[in-house]
Amino acid sequence: MSDTAPLSRPPISLTSPSAFTRSVYARFISLWTPSFVRSILYGQVLSVALTFVSVLTTELVDHNWVLPSAQVFFSYAFIFIVYTPYTIYKYGLKGWCKLIVHDGWKYLILTLGDFEAGYLYIKAYGYTDLMSCLLLDAWSIPVCMLVCCVTMHVRYHWTQVLGAIICIGGLALLVTSDLLTGKNGDATRSGEGDGFMLAASTLFGFVNAAEEFYVRRSPLYEVLGQMGLWGMVASSVQSSIVERQKWKTSTWDGATAGLLMGNTVSTFIMYTLQMMLFRVASSPYFNISLLTSDFYGLLFGMFLLSPALIHYSPYWLYFVAFAIVIFGLVIYFWHATPEEQGTTKVELPKYLSTESESSLKDHEGQKSELCAGDHLIAPA
Repeated sequence: MSDTAPLSRPPISLTSPSAFTRSVYARFISLWTPSFVRSILYGQVLSVALTFVSVLTTELVDHNWVLPSAQVFFSYAFIFIVYTPYTIYKYGLKGWCKLIVHDGWKYLILTLGDFEAGYLYIKAYGYTDLMSCLLLDAWSIPVCMLVCCVTMHVRYHWTQVLGAIICIGGLALLVTSDLLTGKNGDATRSGEGDGFMLAASTLFGFVNAAEEFYVRRSPLYEVLGQMGLWGMVASSVQSSIVERQKWKTSTWDGATAGLLMGNTVSTFIMYTLQMMLFRVASSPYFNISLLTSDFYGLLFGMFLLSPALIHYSPYWLYFVAFAIVIFGLVIYFWHATPEEQGTTKVELPKYLSTESESSLKDHEGQKSELCAGDHLIAPA
C-alpha cells in the first residue's frame, strides 16, 4: 500500500432521485482506479489459468495419468528454477543459506499446506463430478475471509460480504447451467471426492490468507522461490511413497508431456499473479475472482478442447451467471477500496549481511515487475 491515504468513495445522496442517480454514477466512476483495474484483470487472468489447469488435469485423467503429487512437482520445480536463482542473485548465496536456516521452516509449513491442498484438489477430480467440485471449492471464500479477519484483523464492510454472496450466487447459476446442459460428468466415488474437495478448499482458505500475510511483508521472489523449493521436496517424497506403483502403469508419451507442460506453465502464471493480486487487493478477492472459471471452461470446451467437451451449445444462463459474478466483484469494492485491504510493507530479512543489503538496494529498480508496490526497508 502506498504511503498516501487511501481514497474514499463519494457519498451516496438520498435527497432526491436525481441526486441519488448522480451520486451512484460518481461512485461508479470512482471505482476505476489503477489498482481496481489491475485487481479485475489479474483476477480474470487467474481464472482463465485455473480453467486451463482444471481442463488439463481432466485430460490427464482421461489419458490414464493420475499422479497428483508428480503433477504438482513439475509446477513447483518450474517456480523454483525461475525464482530461486533470482533470490540468490539478490541476497547472495550466503544470504540465501541464512534464509533457509532462519525462515525455511515457516515456508515449509506454508508450502505443505499449499501442496496438500493442491494434491487433494487434483485428487477430487478423479472421484467426484464437476458440480460438486465447483460448489465445494467455493468454501475457500468464507474460510479465507475468516482467517484474514482473525489473523490480520481485516474488517469487512457489509458491501464486501454482499459482493461475495452475489459472486457465489453467480456460481450457483453456473452449476445449474452445467446440470441442464449435461456437462456435470460422472462421479465414480463421490463421497471420497467430495471429502477431498472440501478438505482442499479449507486448506486453500488458510493457505491463501497466510500467503497474503507473507507476500505483504517479504519480496515476492523470496516467497515463491521458497515455495518452489519446499514444494519440490514435499511432492517428490509423497509421490515416491504413494504413487510409486502407478508410475509404471501410467501412460508416458508425447501427449502426456504436452499436457504436463501446459499445466506447469499455467500453474506458474497462477502463482505469480495471485501473489501480485494479494498485494493489489486481497486473498478473499482472489478466491471470488476464480468463480468465473466455469464460464471460461465453456469457451475452452467449445473452441479448443476434445470432442467430448465440444458437442454442446452454450446455455443462456452461462452469460447471466458470468455477468452476476463480475457484478459481485464490482460490488465488493463499492464502498471499500483495494488500498484499504492491507498494508504492503516489504522488509529485508534482518540477518542479511551488509553486502546483501547493498546488492538489494542497487538492483531495487529491476524488481518492479515482480514486486509492484513494494516499499523496501532495510533491516535495522
